[in-house]
Amino acid sequence: MSEHAQSHDHHDDSAPHSTLKGYLMGFFLAVFLTAVPFWLVMGKVIPNAQTLAVVILVFAAVQIVVHMIYFLHMNAHSEGGWNMLALMFTAILVVITLSGSIWVMFHLNANMMPGMSHDMTEQQAKNLP
Repeated sequence: MSEHAQSHDHHDDSAPHSTLKGYLMGFFLAVFLTAVPFWLVMGKVIPNAQTLAVVILVFAAVQIVVHMIYFLHMNAHSEGGWNMLALMFTAILVVITLSGSIWVMFHLNANMMPGMSHDMTEQQAKNLP
């Protein structure tokens, strides 16, 4: 077999290969990262709703990372770093989109009908005994 023919038969061995142990570890981490927030909400462990929301968001972010590492096999070395670059670009776009949407909704809520809250307060005061 010629040297040229052998070069076409080359397989990329640098791609991460997962094992059953890796998949099981990812599965159990994902179950844990789902069950704990569920328990926190159902057991009313954290009474402050804002703190609870932040804790759940942190668990969600960690779970995204677990899925990317254990199931999508993404790391800084896969495909010459292009996967990580694409991930960072996507994360930046998601943060810009979500923060912009929240900012717009907050200001729409505050500025759409400024007289409504004042009128409702007066009406509630009239209904008091």
